[in-house]
Amino acid sequence: MMIFFIVGLIVHVVFFLSIFDIYFTSPLVHGMTPQHVPLAPPAKRLVLFVADGLRADSLFKPDDNGTGRAPYLRSVIEESGTWGVSHTRVPTESRPGHVALIAGFYEDVSAVAKGWKENPVEFDSVFNESRHTWCWGSPDILPMFAKGATGDHVYTYTYPPEREDFASTDASRLDTWVFDEVKDFLNVAKSNETLLNMLHEEQNMFFLHLLGIDTNGHAHRPMSKEYLENIGLVDSGVAEFVSVMDDFYGHDGKTAYIFTSDHGMTNWGSHGAGHPSETLTPLVAWGAGVQTAQREGSHKYDDNYLKEWGLETSMRVDVNQGVLPLNYLNNSQHFKAESIYANAIQILEQFRVKMIRYCEDLIVQAMEGLSYYHTYDRLFLGSSVVLGFIGWTSYVVLFILKTHASLRKPPTNMHMVSGGCCSPACSMFVSHGLLVALFLMVQSSPWTYYIYCLLPVPVWFSVMREFETLASLVRSVPSLPLSKCFGYFLLVTFGIELLVVSFFYRAMLTLGLVVLALWPMVSGLYTKAKVRSLSWMLSCLFLAVFPLLPVVGREPDVNYVTMDMMQVVLCAYILTSTHSSLQLKQGLPLFNQLVSWLTLVSSFLIPLLSSTRLFHRLLSILMSLVCVYLLLSTGYEALFPPVLSWLMFAWINIEQETMNTQGSSNRTELSSTDFAENIDITKIRQLRLDDIQRSYFFVFFIIIAFFGCGNIASINSFDPASVYCFLTVFNPFIMGGLLMWKVLIPFVIVMCTFESIQVSTQLSSRSLFLVVLVISDLMALHFFFLVKDHGSWLDIGTSISHYVIVMSMTIFLMLLSVMTHILTSKRILIGRKRKMHFR
Repeated sequence: MMIFFIVGLIVHVVFFLSIFDIYFTSPLVHGMTPQHVPLAPPAKRLVLFVADGLRADSLFKPDDNGTGRAPYLRSVIEESGTWGVSHTRVPTESRPGHVALIAGFYEDVSAVAKGWKENPVEFDSVFNESRHTWCWGSPDILPMFAKGATGDHVYTYTYPPEREDFASTDASRLDTWVFDEVKDFLNVAKSNETLLNMLHEEQNMFFLHLLGIDTNGHAHRPMSKEYLENIGLVDSGVAEFVSVMDDFYGHDGKTAYIFTSDHGMTNWGSHGAGHPSETLTPLVAWGAGVQTAQREGSHKYDDNYLKEWGLETSMRVDVNQGVLPLNYLNNSQHFKAESIYANAIQILEQFRVKMIRYCEDLIVQAMEGLSYYHTYDRLFLGSSVVLGFIGWTSYVVLFILKTHASLRKPPTNMHMVSGGCCSPACSMFVSHGLLVALFLMVQSSPWTYYIYCLLPVPVWFSVMREFETLASLVRSVPSLPLSKCFGYFLLVTFGIELLVVSFFYRAMLTLGLVVLALWPMVSGLYTKAKVRSLSWMLSCLFLAVFPLLPVVGREPDVNYVTMDMMQVVLCAYILTSTHSSLQLKQGLPLFNQLVSWLTLVSSFLIPLLSSTRLFHRLLSILMSLVCVYLLLSTGYEALFPPVLSWLMFAWINIEQETMNTQGSSNRTELSSTDFAENIDITKIRQLRLDDIQRSYFFVFFIIIAFFGCGNIASINSFDPASVYCFLTVFNPFIMGGLLMWKVLIPFVIVMCTFESIQVSTQLSSRSLFLVVLVISDLMALHFFFLVKDHGSWLDIGTSISHYVIVMSMTIFLMLLSVMTHILTSKRILIGRKRKMHFR
């Protein structure tokens, strides 16, 4: 079994890693010569303002009184500059947004698996091509552009990470810090001759990253007073900084200014997907070389934004990332032609053109060609992985039938078919493997291709070695209840498809729970155990409500949380008082923080002090976990663990009733069941058809634990408010750890329940995990074809998360079973001979 586990682990690791060679290879081309416009630029320096998280409508739309929230930028739009809407591309996150702005290309999809703050791939940027670049702002954004620059000409000034506090009384201080620092920098330069000379050179850049708007949007939502007032503060800061810059350079008219945003934000304070509130960002440009304000003659946009924003008379020029907007340039046609030519030749270096209008068409064709060759091997590699999937699943099914099913196995000499390495079958597979290796060698394929293409060979050879098991199954067909087997096959097929669809549509889990509620009626248990059956049906229906509720995190409502059980009233008080304190901008109370952390630590110890009797231990585990879950809740999800626990208790009772109805020879009373005495099952029975049902129930409840309160498969669904009882300063590792424990709590409840069922039904955990492995592999095969390498990071990350979840489900559950075994069967004894020890 250990060898089987190790081999299975290796196979699944290979299958998982294959998606990064099939879907997530870098499309970037290196080694190209940077292109420059040969004519003298109209500006000597560029100032780039990026207001992180600023929506287009929040900047352009007047307030209720009809006055603009940003009077200075409004005056630029109407008098001295050019404006428009920048249609950003998903994923609408800070890193890809800044990469598109500063490096000029959409985020490399291979970055999805290589980190966020640092450069996952090397790329050129306008900072790197400048003579000097000075940057002020967030420590999460600036270092990634400084790290990739050649030489030492990109200078970054960042505030401490601790300032990015969602509970801050005034997050706009982050932007005030930027404006103050850059003004101090210019004042110091006046008395520093070396720095002064550097500042007066050409091709210099100033980058001001303003994070306050984004922070206030996450903490208070974009329609809040804090978010809107922060826009006014940024507008005033820009106006003052422009005045300081013009004075510093003696009003030489050689400074160009660009004000924009990396992404927008939804009404509930998140971003990452493709909603217009996330993709529509403002763009305002003015200064040297920029077209001055033009009057709008005819409206070429179908939307009503111009009227809504009160800008019908100002010409609007929208842009898409990566394409030079010529209407923003105030220069000769010769200069524009050279500029668009350089833009085109950056994509195809050896491209030559006589007429500008053909450049855009060739760019599109070149990108389509690059995409074709980029995905050239996808079908070949995908077919190899699918062949391996099918072979592996077939082998696991045969292994289950061989070791855990009562098949008639008369002695048969199958050596010539499936025997040793000298058999014809072995020779055939070896020959096939050599042919595949030769083909890959001729193609000069990477070494990973050999693994993906050769792995199916030994897998299918192992399937052929189990030919005797398959033959025994065929001989046993006449004695099997075919109608019942066919019925189980249809139900399992429907069930697996329902689970796959539920990853995308949570309401399908409601359908599944409604169907499960009918189980006692269909199986006939209702007539024999009405109370237990009724409890099962009601708990299924109550739990079915949760997948129909909105995803947790969009509209926090602490009032839902305080409806939880009386036993956790202290935690409810801590949660309510914490959120109240944060709303009043009084910070996180130290007492609340200490109680929260003590509750978290004690949740691991309290169950180990209670009795190991089944219901006593399960109740202790439940109470401890619910307290922690409550502190990590922001809405209705606080009620999810109690309802789930109700269903789990009903499951334990109804499975016990099923075993008693079937006349099991080892009847046990749940009231007398002790985890410490019965967890080691000595009498392991063979698998029956109804064990497939139990395995599916287990998988279904695990999926319910995943998606019952929302899609936790992607970090984009994470609301920082969930961890405010523990900390408010941005720390991705601690916050991520707390979030993961919140995610694991429903799993622990389901897993502890199955420990109980394992005892009462004498079900082998080994056979269970093998059946779960088959179910998860069949689901994984679905998700392999659904992996995305385009779209938002929400879509890409979710598709990978789905694949990873089902691929690692069995291994994850086996590791989790070790933890739940300790929680259910171990006990800390205090004051008996030794001070403290495990029993």
